[in-house]
Amino acid sequence: METQQKFLGFTLGSNDKAVISLQHITEVLQVSLVDICGVPQMPSYVLGIYNWRGEMLWLVDLEEMLGYPSILPGANFLSKMMAVILEVDGKNLGLLVRSLMDIEWLEPEQIKLPSADFFSPKVAAFLQGYFINALEEMVFNLDAAAIVKSPMWMNQN
Repeated sequence: METQQKFLGFTLGSNDKAVISLQHITEVLQVSLVDICGVPQMPSYVLGIYNWRGEMLWLVDLEEMLGYPSILPGANFLSKMMAVILEVDGKNLGLLVRSLMDIEWLEPEQIKLPSADFFSPKVAAFLQGYFINALEEMVFNLDAAAIVKSPMWMNQN
């Protein structure tokens, strides 16, 4: 019985790994920082708005949102960053990530539920659970719906 699902893997910080289910990923693209229009009065991890297929797309520094150091220092204005575009219930959000890994097949039944004291509150708010991979590393399974529906930008759209 085939129960595996596809997940897109990427890094968080210097040595953490995370995945998001492909069913919520519309596109992965490179964005140039110079093309992001900053928005005042927003938290520092909300980078601004990007013109994506003629639509206004919010772009977020996923690492900073989860309490890691921002991925931006060291990037200059012309730097290109990888953006993962999520879609949940017709709403889109772009997550800037440091680097993408592979698309992985994972068993949803193998997701372990997070214990609250094990993860920082910032990470826990957007976590569906975690996997232990073949190298015995913990891989965070991020909850696309929780990220896209965060009150942070739902009020803005």
